[in-house]
Amino acid sequence: MIPATFDGLMPIVILMSIAVLLFWGGHFASVILAPKKPSHLKSTPYECGEQPVGSAWSMFNVRFYVVGLIFIIFDVESVLMFPVASIFREMNDMGQGGYALIIFLSFISILIEGIAYCWKKGDLDWVKSYQVSLNDNNK
Repeated sequence: MIPATFDGLMPIVILMSIAVLLFWGGHFASVILAPKKPSHLKSTPYECGEQPVGSAWSMFNVRFYVVGLIFIIFDVESVLMFPVASIFREMNDMGQGGYALIIFLSFISILIEGIAYCWKKGDLDWVKSYQVSLNDNNK
């Protein structure tokens, strides 16, 4: 007999096993049923209906990655604020509302400092300009 502690986990195990079976079943079905007729046209990269020009291994500007990473960092951190906002009323009823508010505001201030730092550094500018100030030329 299964212990009572595992009763709550059985629906999760069953759903995970169904998900794994559906994934592998779909994968093997596509391997077996997919037509295999390679041609030169199929091996060319698709460029929105246009003929590809140049190599597929072109250099991308690193700004794409920097802006993407900054977005992910601040997006994930902003998602972390929702649990605190959802339990704030309960914490206020328990007498811990001031503590939760201080922690919440300190977290927001860290986010604001981080975005201000990225902005000051110029990491949020799509085209970063490298200008030399007049004071640097006199040294």
